[in-house]
Amino acid sequence: MRSVGVEEELLLVDSRTGEPQALSAAVLASVSRQGGKEAEVFEAELHRQQLEFGTRPQTGMGDLAEEIVRWRAEAARHAEGLGAAVVALATSPLPVSPAIGSGERYRWLEEQFGLTTQEQLTCGCHVHVSVDSDEEGVAVLDRIRPWLSVLLALSANSPFWQGKDSKYSSYRSRVWGRWPSAGPVEIFGSADRYHEQVDAMVGTGALRDQGMIYFDARLSHRYPTVEIRVADVCLDPSTTVLMATLARALVETAARQWQAGEPPTRHGVGLLRLAAWRAGRSGLEEELIHPVTMRPAPAEAVVRALFEHVRDALEDSGDVLPVQEGLTALLKGGNGARVQRDLLHRSGGDLRSVVTECVRRTRG
Repeated sequence: MRSVGVEEELLLVDSRTGEPQALSAAVLASVSRQGGKEAEVFEAELHRQQLEFGTRPQTGMGDLAEEIVRWRAEAARHAEGLGAAVVALATSPLPVSPAIGSGERYRWLEEQFGLTTQEQLTCGCHVHVSVDSDEEGVAVLDRIRPWLSVLLALSANSPFWQGKDSKYSSYRSRVWGRWPSAGPVEIFGSADRYHEQVDAMVGTGALRDQGMIYFDARLSHRYPTVEIRVADVCLDPSTTVLMATLARALVETAARQWQAGEPPTRHGVGLLRLAAWRAGRSGLEEELIHPVTMRPAPAEAVVRALFEHVRDALEDSGDVLPVQEGLTALLKGGNGARVQRDLLHRSGGDLRSVVTECVRRTRG
């Protein structure tokens, strides 16, 4: 059974107004005073209105769910001591002036990328799935490319930007795409070719180091994993678990295809970029681009195609029923973007009420 770990980025907001607050240093100081495992779990992010945590590698999805709920609750507890709250939103619904964190790396990013760095107050969800080798990992990367846009559509949770409706389900994905190394990539064919490409990109001087390889999915430079990076942070922790379960099934399916000698689908990067744009724009509300045909198809049909693509792997891991139930719930009730827009409608247009309710839902 492949292990899975999750990294989630959360927004820090004022508990009364819902406005983002630059309190990550204070929250981390609170964590540090308490000591224990939490000091290793929580980290600062690019902006001081963000807080990140990472789970341990888990093989059981129930264990992963418990960790996600636990660390969200602990983040909330430390924030509450400062009059703040944490909320799992991929962008702030309310206007914000992002504050970049301290440290040489963040200063370099601000100097080199200017407004792109300043505006990157976005929160994602990264899923790490274990692989046996770099060769297997690159074979997986080559074969999961067409399916990543579906994960983006399922997780979309960022309809608002600077107090306005962006008309996107995942505006985070559009903002994140401003980085020059972000997005879908070519077929590499081998681990050697992958590492050559990464080295060449860093060698241009435009990127500081391998940590700035912002591909939609990449080999982790810290762990023996494939890291899938397309998802918005999910409002409900159960959706995060669904993303992790589907990610593991995608990796396992791709590894089996490689072992069986099946070549990757050779969709060009241009088509994959269009599929990602459509997923970020439409979420689950309209048509998506089908990963096999690269033609428009109803979102429900595309989600069903993803499920059928990974069904064998889900059956072997015992995850078929939870995934079926999770996908059915998302298609019926909507992803985070739908929930936020519904909350806005019910509140009579009050974005503060949207944030307040999403704070409550963040804990599950």
